[in-house]
Amino acid sequence: MFFWFIATSIWSVWFVFRDPKFDYRLVAIAALMPDLLDGLFQAFGMAHGAMHSVVTSITVLFVIMIATAGRRPSRQRLLALPIGMFMHLIFDGAFSATKTFWWPLTGARLRDESLPSIERGILNLPLELFGIVSCIIAWRYFALSDKTRRTKFLKTGALQRPE
Repeated sequence: MFFWFIATSIWSVWFVFRDPKFDYRLVAIAALMPDLLDGLFQAFGMAHGAMHSVVTSITVLFVIMIATAGRRPSRQRLLALPIGMFMHLIFDGAFSATKTFWWPLTGARLRDESLPSIERGILNLPLELFGIVSCIIAWRYFALSDKTRRTKFLKTGALQRPE
Protein backbone atom coordinates (compact mmCIF):
# COMPACT_ATOMS: atom_id res chain seq x y z
CA MET A 1 0.00 0.00 0.00
CA PHE A 2 1.51 3.25 -1.12
CA PHE A 3 -0.82 5.61 -2.95
CA TRP A 4 -3.75 4.86 -0.60
CA PHE A 5 -1.88 6.29 2.39
CA ILE A 6 -0.37 9.21 0.49
CA ALA A 7 -3.67 10.32 -1.06
CA THR A 8 -5.88 9.83 1.99
CA SER A 9 -3.48 11.60 4.33
CA ILE A 10 -2.87 14.59 2.06
CA TRP A 11 -6.54 15.05 1.21
CA SER A 12 -7.65 14.66 4.84
CA VAL A 13 -5.14 17.18 6.13
CA TRP A 14 -5.92 19.57 3.27
CA PHE A 15 -9.66 19.51 3.97
CA VAL A 16 -9.12 20.04 7.71
CA PHE A 17 -6.39 22.71 7.69
CA ARG A 18 -6.32 24.20 4.18
CA ASP A 19 -2.95 25.62 5.14
CA PRO A 20 -0.86 26.50 2.07
CA LYS A 21 2.31 26.58 4.23
CA PHE A 22 1.83 23.09 5.71
CA ASP A 23 4.43 20.50 4.64
CA TYR A 24 2.35 17.88 2.86
CA ARG A 25 5.50 15.97 1.89
CA LEU A 26 6.12 15.14 5.54
CA VAL A 27 2.49 14.10 6.00
CA ALA A 28 2.83 11.66 3.09
CA ILE A 29 6.17 10.27 4.32
CA ALA A 30 4.86 9.88 7.87
CA ALA A 31 1.73 8.14 6.57
CA LEU A 32 4.01 5.49 5.05
CA MET A 33 6.32 5.14 8.08
CA PRO A 34 4.29 2.70 10.22
CA ASP A 35 4.16 0.00 7.54
CA LEU A 36 7.72 0.66 6.42
CA LEU A 37 9.27 0.48 9.89
CA ASP A 38 7.10 -2.34 11.25
CA GLY A 39 7.68 -4.21 7.97
CA LEU A 40 11.45 -3.85 8.37
CA PHE A 41 11.27 -5.03 11.99
CA GLN A 42 9.22 -8.03 10.88
CA ALA A 43 11.60 -8.83 8.00
CA PHE A 44 14.53 -8.96 10.42
CA GLY A 45 12.63 -11.14 12.87
CA MET A 46 12.24 -8.40 15.45
CA ALA A 47 9.14 -7.50 17.46
CA HIS A 48 6.89 -5.39 15.27
CA GLY A 49 3.68 -3.47 15.60
CA ALA A 50 4.85 -0.58 17.78
CA MET A 51 4.41 1.86 14.89
CA HIS A 52 0.75 0.81 14.68
CA SER A 53 0.17 1.89 18.27
CA VAL A 54 -1.61 5.16 18.97
CA VAL A 55 0.75 5.53 21.94
CA THR A 56 3.71 5.77 19.53
CA SER A 57 2.02 8.56 17.54
CA ILE A 58 1.13 10.40 20.75
CA THR A 59 4.72 10.02 21.97
CA VAL A 60 6.09 11.47 18.72
CA LEU A 61 3.64 14.38 19.05
CA PHE A 62 4.68 14.96 22.67
CA VAL A 63 8.41 14.87 21.85
CA ILE A 64 7.95 17.35 19.00
CA MET A 65 5.92 19.70 21.21
CA ILE A 66 8.60 19.65 23.94
CA ALA A 67 11.59 19.81 21.56
CA THR A 68 10.22 22.75 19.58
CA ALA A 69 9.03 24.92 22.47
CA GLY A 70 9.59 28.53 21.45
CA ARG A 71 10.45 27.60 17.86
CA ARG A 72 7.18 28.01 16.00
CA PRO A 73 8.45 27.44 12.41
CA SER A 74 10.12 24.16 13.38
CA ARG A 75 7.06 23.04 15.31
CA GLN A 76 4.73 23.89 12.43
CA ARG A 77 6.83 21.86 10.02
CA LEU A 78 7.44 18.84 12.29
CA LEU A 79 3.82 18.49 13.42
CA ALA A 80 3.20 16.98 9.99
CA LEU A 81 4.98 13.82 11.19
CA PRO A 82 2.61 12.72 13.98
CA ILE A 83 -0.36 13.92 11.93
CA GLY A 84 0.72 11.64 9.07
CA MET A 85 1.24 8.78 11.53
CA PHE A 86 -2.27 9.29 12.92
CA MET A 87 -3.64 9.32 9.37
CA HIS A 88 -1.98 5.97 8.72
CA LEU A 89 -3.61 4.45 11.80
CA ILE A 90 -7.03 5.68 10.68
CA PHE A 91 -6.78 4.62 7.04
CA ASP A 92 -5.11 1.30 7.88
CA GLY A 93 -7.84 0.36 10.32
CA ALA A 94 -5.15 -0.21 12.95
CA PHE A 95 -7.70 0.35 15.71
CA SER A 96 -9.26 -3.04 14.90
CA ALA A 97 -6.19 -4.80 16.40
CA THR A 98 -6.86 -3.58 19.94
CA LYS A 99 -3.79 -5.05 21.64
CA THR A 100 -1.40 -3.60 19.06
CA PHE A 101 -3.25 -0.29 18.79
CA TRP A 102 -3.04 0.32 22.56
CA TRP A 103 0.45 -1.18 23.05
CA PRO A 104 2.16 -0.92 25.58
CA LEU A 105 -0.94 -0.13 27.66
CA THR A 106 -2.29 -3.62 26.94
CA GLY A 107 0.92 -5.38 27.94
CA ALA A 108 4.62 -5.10 27.24
CA ARG A 109 4.79 -7.81 24.57
CA LEU A 110 3.94 -7.08 20.95
CA ARG A 111 1.93 -9.75 19.22
CA ASP A 112 3.34 -11.73 16.34
CA GLU A 113 0.78 -10.88 13.68
CA SER A 114 1.06 -9.50 10.21
CA LEU A 115 0.56 -5.88 9.36
CA PRO A 116 -3.02 -4.78 8.65
CA SER A 117 -2.00 -3.97 5.06
CA ILE A 118 -0.78 -7.54 4.56
CA GLU A 119 -3.77 -9.12 6.30
CA ARG A 120 -6.17 -7.42 3.86
CA GLY A 121 -4.52 -9.19 0.92
CA ILE A 122 -6.32 -8.65 -2.38
CA LEU A 123 -8.67 -6.12 -0.76
CA ASN A 124 -5.75 -3.67 -0.97
CA LEU A 125 -6.17 -3.50 -4.76
CA PRO A 126 -9.30 -1.29 -4.83
CA LEU A 127 -7.84 0.88 -2.06
CA GLU A 128 -4.62 1.35 -4.00
CA LEU A 129 -6.52 2.12 -7.20
CA PHE A 130 -8.57 4.69 -5.28
CA GLY A 131 -5.29 6.16 -4.02
CA ILE A 132 -3.85 6.42 -7.53
CA VAL A 133 -6.99 8.15 -8.81
CA SER A 134 -6.94 10.49 -5.79
CA CYS A 135 -3.29 11.39 -6.46
CA ILE A 136 -4.14 12.18 -10.09
CA ILE A 137 -7.02 14.37 -8.94
CA ALA A 138 -4.69 16.12 -6.44
CA TRP A 139 -2.14 16.71 -9.24
CA ARG A 140 -4.83 18.53 -11.21
CA TYR A 141 -6.54 20.20 -8.23
CA PHE A 142 -3.28 21.78 -7.05
CA ALA A 143 -2.10 22.43 -10.65
CA LEU A 144 1.16 20.56 -10.15
CA SER A 145 1.69 20.32 -13.90
CA ASP A 146 2.87 23.94 -13.58
CA LYS A 147 6.62 23.75 -13.04
CA THR A 148 6.69 26.65 -10.53
CA ARG A 149 3.99 25.07 -8.35
CA ARG A 150 5.58 21.63 -8.59
CA THR A 151 9.01 23.00 -7.65
CA LYS A 152 7.51 24.85 -4.68
CA PHE A 153 5.82 21.64 -3.52
CA LEU A 154 9.02 19.61 -3.89
CA LYS A 155 11.10 22.21 -2.02
CA THR A 156 8.67 23.25 0.73
CA GLY A 157 5.81 20.75 0.73
CA ALA A 158 3.33 23.59 0.22
CA LEU A 159 0.11 22.97 -1.69
CA GLN A 160 -2.19 25.74 -2.81
CA ARG A 161 -5.15 25.98 -5.12
CA PRO A 162 -4.60 28.22 -8.12
CA GLU A 163 -6.46 31.53 -7.95
